Amino acid sequence: MEKEIHEDCGVALIRLLQPLEYYQKKYSSWMYGLNKLYLMMEKQHNRGQEGAGMACVNLDSEPGHEYMFRERAEGSNAITEIFDHLTQNFHGIPPELLSDVSYAKQNLPFAGQLYMGHLRYSTTGKSGLSYVHPFLRRNNWKAKNLCLCGNFNMTNVDEIFQKITDQGQCPRIYSDTYILLELMGHRLDREVERNFIKAKADGLTNKDITHYIEDHIEISNVLKSSMKDFDGGFVICGLTGSGEMFSMRDPWGIRPAFYYKNDEIVIVASERPVLQTTFDLEYDDVKELRPGEALIVNKNGHCNLQQILEPKGDNACSFERIYFSRGSDRDIYKERKQLGEQLVEPIIKAVNGDINHTVFSYIPNTAEVAYYGMLDGFKRYLNEMKIKEIENLGHVPTHTELIKILDTYIRSEKVAWKDIKLRTFIAQGNTRNDLASHVYDITYGSLVPYEDNLVIIDDSIVRGTTLKESILRILDRLHPKKIVVVSSAPQIRYPDYYGIDMPKLEEFSAFRATVQLIRNKGMEQLITSTYESCKRELLKPKNEMRNVVRDLYEPFSVYEINQEMVEMLRPEGMKTPIEIVYQSIDGLHKAIPDHKGDWYFSGKYPTPGGTKCCLQAFIRYVETSLGKGNFD
Repeated sequence: MEKEIHEDCGVALIRLLQPLEYYQKKYSSWMYGLNKLYLMMEKQHNRGQEGAGMACVNLDSEPGHEYMFRERAEGSNAITEIFDHLTQNFHGIPPELLSDVSYAKQNLPFAGQLYMGHLRYSTTGKSGLSYVHPFLRRNNWKAKNLCLCGNFNMTNVDEIFQKITDQGQCPRIYSDTYILLELMGHRLDREVERNFIKAKADGLTNKDITHYIEDHIEISNVLKSSMKDFDGGFVICGLTGSGEMFSMRDPWGIRPAFYYKNDEIVIVASERPVLQTTFDLEYDDVKELRPGEALIVNKNGHCNLQQILEPKGDNACSFERIYFSRGSDRDIYKERKQLGEQLVEPIIKAVNGDINHTVFSYIPNTAEVAYYGMLDGFKRYLNEMKIKEIENLGHVPTHTELIKILDTYIRSEKVAWKDIKLRTFIAQGNTRNDLASHVYDITYGSLVPYEDNLVIIDDSIVRGTTLKESILRILDRLHPKKIVVVSSAPQIRYPDYYGIDMPKLEEFSAFRATVQLIRNKGMEQLITSTYESCKRELLKPKNEMRNVVRDLYEPFSVYEINQEMVEMLRPEGMKTPIEIVYQSIDGLHKAIPDHKGDWYFSGKYPTPGGTKCCLQAFIRYVETSLGKGNFD
């Protein structure tokens, strides 16, 4: 997997259901929630590497004192920076005073009952601290304060922006997060005003009105009115100043969210193992939010699940299972192993059945589990082959015959090593390419030069940049008879618009190889006709659009595209035969049956907005990369 691809975002929520005194007595610290938030964020550091943020709400603050706290930082060390800065507030305080819950609630920041954490990777190209979640909307009314974060990307920001500006609003920034914050904040204001009118009608005055509002806020009303028009994959999480907490999943079920609740806590995270490890839970203890469902905890700690939007499908992201999620999840581990196991047959074909002269390895680190699955598959294959050989003898095998048959085994080696400390950003041009070629190192002597094939598995091949600039160059130094590069994922042909930064068609090696095939075969008219078809589709209502970009691939087999990709990615001067083996889409569905979101591979987007964005991406490619009307 090329690391240029931006990671997914991650979320973490904690609602303490007992007074802070309870945690001080039971766990010897009122910082129980704060410490657990730190662990939840670090356990999800496989996700956002661009920045991180956290927020806290203190339900016991007095007027004139802060009750909603936030810290944010940029960079891969953002979590450490945030918590280091936070703990500086506690330096110099005597231990007996620091453990005094009353003192902490009135004097120390982040001494609260509600916690939110976020790990960010931008999907829009916008960077800077102002874009790091959580986002905060302030007001003198506690109930109108809103803190928001999420794992999402909306495909129809333009439509929502136009809608709210037509209503008279004037968003400060054109961004899905800011627009969502203002839209949801506006609906929260309306919800507060609804309860204000009701309280006044009931004869309440002053603080009694405030208490009534905070006790009767219905976050479901805010979510239903705010989220109904958004198109995209999302998990939206929020806190209010008055103590409401919520997490909502998109109605297509694209992005994941997991939760757990007991009489002490309510917790939410992007991944199941995070909750299991942090809170010592069993697999079945942790539940997953259903499409369109929200977990809502009110000011008093009452927790309930509500169906905010009608489910529109079951399209959980399969690529998230292959690469972005933590492999320690029970199901993900099994799925990744099966992805590798299913590749046995095409690999045997690629090495012409010569197992005795083939060395198997993997690209660190995310392909390791698929590698174990591949080895398991080959062990079973060899066992079946040996049984047939023995049966075909027609007699009880001699000792010599048994040795000859049983001597065939899987030769597995750690061939590739990744130098995680090597950085290439300090150089430019050819100098950078030279540095990039050394990101991986090899184990010299791990195979017999010019005699052994080398099969090396990766989780996915997306852009192919790392293959060309580094991996193939370094593997060639071993002088294998043939290199077989295996992808546990199918060919990635289409962009993503639901939370992972993969928005451009031309970045994908499968797409570039297909375009080259079209040129080689004199079929440029196919590009022209697809371009015109895209423009016609964009004139239709969004829910009637068809992804005609898929037509580009129809004339060619996977094998043909693979062969063209080999020549495209072959480093200059390299003579060693190369073959690429991809997982099939059917194999993907067999290994990951419950995550049907395969749009990266199939072009079948679960939402109308995804299809629209893909059509626009091809038009941009033609008009910018090729030049409008010039496809030669």
